[in-house]
Amino acid sequence: MLDVQQNIAAIRQHIPIGVTLICVSKFHTAETIMQAYDAGERDFGESRVQELLLKQQTLPADIRWHFIGHLQTNKVRQIVPFVHMIHSVDSVRLLEVINREAEKIGRRVKVLLEVHVAKEDTKSGFMPEEILSIANSEASYSSLSERPIAIQTLYPWVEICGIMGMATNTDDQTEWRRCFREIKSIANTLSPIAQRASHSSQSERPIISMGMSDDYLVAIEEGSTMVRIGSSIFGERQY
Repeated sequence: MLDVQQNIAAIRQHIPIGVTLICVSKFHTAETIMQAYDAGERDFGESRVQELLLKQQTLPADIRWHFIGHLQTNKVRQIVPFVHMIHSVDSVRLLEVINREAEKIGRRVKVLLEVHVAKEDTKSGFMPEEILSIANSEASYSSLSERPIAIQTLYPWVEICGIMGMATNTDDQTEWRRCFREIKSIANTLSPIAQRASHSSQSERPIISMGMSDDYLVAIEEGSTMVRIGSSIFGERQY
């Protein structure tokens, strides 16, 4: 029988202070999630809106739910009232919809901009040059404006906290490191935005969400501040 709490204890030994562990609970039962909850975990990741809604309604209220999958614009309204963070903002259109739905209920929503650096067309996200354009406070590719505007002014109900990215699906650790170093480099350009988004007078460090079960140790070495681990905690997904 899989020992979720033992798996968490083993993983925790390799996660330093300052790095957040997201327990990727998608396709796993509420009972299995409660094993991780009872071990002290509070950050859980889901990738399907309907599954997240069911779990959010039945599991403890102090869980911080992270949406980590592709988010359709017509489903944003359903998770905006409670989601702790949306990791997978991959287009200006999605950013606009999140901002609009958040404004309707008067709740600022934390997001990460998903960047595509992997050598795979199947992965989604902004291209690095688009993230750099956002970091330079440009919104020229937005339908809302023809001139540069500070991104936080354009989307006041969205708190842009940092970057999410994935490495190429390969066993080549050199390629993992290339991806992670590029993600970190892009994230560093977002420091001014993260500072404005949090209304902090201090230098706000952007979140760098990268690293999963196979590659999280390398991701942490390369600067990850948030890792998303599923199968190493919960075993194979129960589809």
